[in-house]
Amino acid sequence: MDGAGVNLLHLLGYALMVLGVIGVVLPFLPGPPLIWLGAFVWAWGDGFVRINWAILAALGALAALAWASELLLTTAMSRRAGVSWKAIAGAIVGGLLGGFLLVGVPLVGALFGALLGAVLGMFVVEWLDKRNLRRALRAIWGYWVSTLLASLLKFAIVLAMLFIVAWRIWG
Repeated sequence: MDGAGVNLLHLLGYALMVLGVIGVVLPFLPGPPLIWLGAFVWAWGDGFVRINWAILAALGALAALAWASELLLTTAMSRRAGVSWKAIAGAIVGGLLGGFLLVGVPLVGALFGALLGAVLGMFVVEWLDKRNLRRALRAIWGYWVSTLLASLLKFAIVLAMLFIVAWRIWG
């Protein structure tokens, strides 16, 4: 491949990785998979010299771990806090609706809408199911704590992915 093509692939790879970092915060962008895709495109532009298939496999495993940990950790910790499966479904539906309804608000609209929608969805389902304000609020607290811990873990995994990529490119 000629030099101009390599540069374009490198730029596209960087852009995808930046989009992936943004996706760590915005719920509608799959952050870790975009970082992996950016690393793949960059590696392709480099002929898989600095970032080879073994590195891409490791990055893929980390991306899958980040995705799975967010889903599994949030669900498991919420369940442990006493949140019902119906309330988790309410949080998912509420989060999706909230994210879509406030997507027009620049940058933070979809994030705020998704968080607010998830909390309201969970609260409504818990309240309708148990008719107990204390249980409904405890469910929301358990959800918030589990979401925060899962997000911190995902962020740490993304930092590890970015460190690996930077080490292989500039290291």
